[in-house]
Amino acid sequence: MRDHESVHPPPRGTSCLTGLLAVAAALGAGHLLAGLTGSPGSSPFLAVGNSAIDLAPEPVKDFAIAAFGEANKTALLVGMGVVLAVLGAAGGLASRGGPLPGLILVGLGGTAGALATLGRPDLPTWAVAVPLSSTVVGGVVFALLWSASRPRGPRKDTGEDPALTGTGAGLGRRRLLVSTGAVALGSATATLGGQALTGRGGLEESRRAVTARLPPPSPPPGGADFVDQGTPTFITANDDFYRVDTALRVPALRAEDWRLRVHGLVERELSLNFDDLLRRPWRTETITMTCVSNEVGGPYVSTAEFVGVPLRDLLREAGVRAGAERVFGTSVDGYTAATPVETLLDPDRVALLAFGMNGEALPPEHGFPVRMVTAGLYGYVSATKWLVDLELTTGDRRTYWEERGWAERAPIKTQSRIDSPRGFETLPAGRTTVVGVAWAQTTGIDSVEVRVDDGPWRPATLAREVNPDTWRMWRAEVHLVPGGHRISCRATDRDGHTQTEERVGTVPDGATGWHAVVCTAE
Repeated sequence: MRDHESVHPPPRGTSCLTGLLAVAAALGAGHLLAGLTGSPGSSPFLAVGNSAIDLAPEPVKDFAIAAFGEANKTALLVGMGVVLAVLGAAGGLASRGGPLPGLILVGLGGTAGALATLGRPDLPTWAVAVPLSSTVVGGVVFALLWSASRPRGPRKDTGEDPALTGTGAGLGRRRLLVSTGAVALGSATATLGGQALTGRGGLEESRRAVTARLPPPSPPPGGADFVDQGTPTFITANDDFYRVDTALRVPALRAEDWRLRVHGLVERELSLNFDDLLRRPWRTETITMTCVSNEVGGPYVSTAEFVGVPLRDLLREAGVRAGAERVFGTSVDGYTAATPVETLLDPDRVALLAFGMNGEALPPEHGFPVRMVTAGLYGYVSATKWLVDLELTTGDRRTYWEERGWAERAPIKTQSRIDSPRGFETLPAGRTTVVGVAWAQTTGIDSVEVRVDDGPWRPATLAREVNPDTWRMWRAEVHLVPGGHRISCRATDRDGHTQTEERVGTVPDGATGWHAVVCTAE
């Protein structure tokens, strides 16, 4: 700064904008570098988001799923964006007197991104260069914008107005506008470029090629639902099938690039590509899947027709050695789950390495190219998506969710749900039809009962049973007098076990309790 110019702190709005643009530049650069290096998970924004998912306390995760449902990851990304924007603006404001606070903030953000990247099991060590490089970009941008935002007053020796002479404050404003515009455009371009590079290049072509090799879907089973009265369709469309997983970004793995290693306590280690898998005998199975995060009456239960290779056949081919207790499945993004060996070897249990779903290749969100599907177990112990590794182990090793307090074994519990009427619905007094679904995978549903308030339990009419591994729709006629009512349901499975009234939350091995809806008749 020349001694004949006076420098004043910039306006607060300009300071906030400086911090925001520095953050945007760092994130944009990181996203672009992640795409250029072929390691999309090293993008600082995604790496920190994935770490937030991994490190969040269990009550926080439960709240996110309960509050936002399948949009919980979108909510996380939006929340992170808001937090970063606030921090960027705060860093800019704190730097009105000098750039050090903002630079420190950029450095701390870069450190968080680097630590998050180093902590990801699916990223190589060198990927830490991405957040470190983006930190340098953010720091340089902040320093340049901070300098450009310094307004210079009139010359003390001449009193000339710089706005008239084209120097000083006028030139500074133009320089600031050009600088901020260039940074904003560059950040947006880098972000979009990174998104394009980390997109699903070739993925849909790969899926179409797999779909062409699959048999057509079976026609919907007749008489298996009461969809005209309010139940779901018996087969859940792929777009409607529930999704609960830990992947902030859906992995983009082509079938042509897929490899599966089967190792550990086996006689013969196997290494398969996708064609190797498809050369083995296939099976088509209709299975209802349920998430352990499903609260009583919740939506995280769906049914699909899966095509795949029986896991039992693959394990026999590898040869299970004595002492093997669990099959440890690992996803391409590092997620882990473990299924009891005895379950997968049970000849009466359906367990597949699935690659087809409802007549087409698995959607990317549901594990393309290959996932596990095991009837009768909650997904967190039996349904690893984007599967790339199967290790037969003893019971000592802990999985992703076991480390977070969930149970090692998790058979699906007998449950039922009312789909119509909806909670707090107002209905005409008199005869009302109540409909819903019940499930007890591997055992099958024997009966469902409904009651109004504290009245007697009355049997419901069951829809056709397709197989014991699928849900079963039901309906019942009840009479409602004017006023408020509580309608409850309970199911009994083929083993004679009746759904318990005791209300228990989802942790550690699934919720229990009767589902009920409150409604008004008038």
